[in-house]
Amino acid sequence: MSDERERMLERLLHSPSYRVAYKDVDFLSGPELRAVRMELELLKPEFTLREQHIRSTVVVFGSTRIVEPAVAHKRLELARLQLADTPDDRRRQRAVARAERLVAKSHYYETARRFAELVSKSCQREEPHDYVVVTGGGPGIMEAANRGAHCCGAKSIGLNIRLPHEQAPNPFISPELCFQFHYFALRKFHFILRAKALVVFPGGFGTLDELFDALTLRQTGRMQEIPIIMFGREYWRRVIDFEHLADEGTIDDADLDLFRYAETAEEAWTMIQGFHRRHLA
Repeated sequence: MSDERERMLERLLHSPSYRVAYKDVDFLSGPELRAVRMELELLKPEFTLREQHIRSTVVVFGSTRIVEPAVAHKRLELARLQLADTPDDRRRQRAVARAERLVAKSHYYETARRFAELVSKSCQREEPHDYVVVTGGGPGIMEAANRGAHCCGAKSIGLNIRLPHEQAPNPFISPELCFQFHYFALRKFHFILRAKALVVFPGGFGTLDELFDALTLRQTGRMQEIPIIMFGREYWRRVIDFEHLADEGTIDDADLDLFRYAETAEEAWTMIQGFHRRHLA
């Protein structure tokens, strides 16, 4: 009888219902607890950034595929070697052409690194910290920006996202400021919440999504006034014809003033400083 009681007690202690609710991962992962999970994704970064005395940020967006020049050249070389095996393969011809275009854009990696270093050196001398660089925490342009802050001994933030395909945070994020999100919406919220500027490098769907989210919030007055600076006028004017939108009447002419173009790190940082001086005046 004693053995039976022990077995019964053991089953009770291991029953899912006996778990403390806040430690019950299966319970917290259910669809009915979505609101709780979203609140936790709101609060955890909020508390951490307060503890780290971070008052404001500069957001840097851009492609994961724009890598440092040496890596871009190696990828191009590999694509050309593969094409040499089958010169008539149209897919490999296309791969070489794409690799060439990415090599042409690889200078943006260094520009992003330089921009983050310039901002971080200027603004992280004492607490509270202002204009702390924040990225999506991934590779490419995001890595470059986190790297720029890291190289000058400054803090930087990475807001990584769980994706179906594995994505690890880049190694240059400050460890105490590296976050992982499940919900894109909460991640976007934290990008914008403390932002003093948004800097956008050439990118694809994700970059466009984040850019238009910020433009819409600025257009509708649903967020603080910040400069939105887009690196690479030639790239962006081919990707998005903003003037055509204004000509068609689907946006106002005044909406074209919501963003500016820059080509150098120094130019972008001067624009940001000038914007906030004007708004303090």
